[in-house]
Amino acid sequence: MLYRGFMQATVSSKYQITIPAKLRKKFHLKPGMKLEFNEDAPDLRAQPRYEFDAARMRRMLGSAENFMPGKSGREVLAEIRGYDEDDR
Repeated sequence: MLYRGFMQATVSSKYQITIPAKLRKKFHLKPGMKLEFNEDAPDLRAQPRYEFDAARMRRMLGSAENFMPGKSGREVLAEIRGYDEDDR
């Protein structure tokens, strides 16, 4: 008997399970994503592992660098928001 909100999966002979579709959708799981398990938890818990993509971050920062060359972040925000430093 399963309780409300509980789902089940069967462990295969290779110790693999299939995550129910409802949970895959709820937690936005995609093929190839990694899950982390906490061995200190009192029960079996898994959570998605989000890896920091340094190359992607550098590309994003590089495009920002060329957005308004020679201006500080504060100056860029002031110009975008439409006020001068003196208006604050």
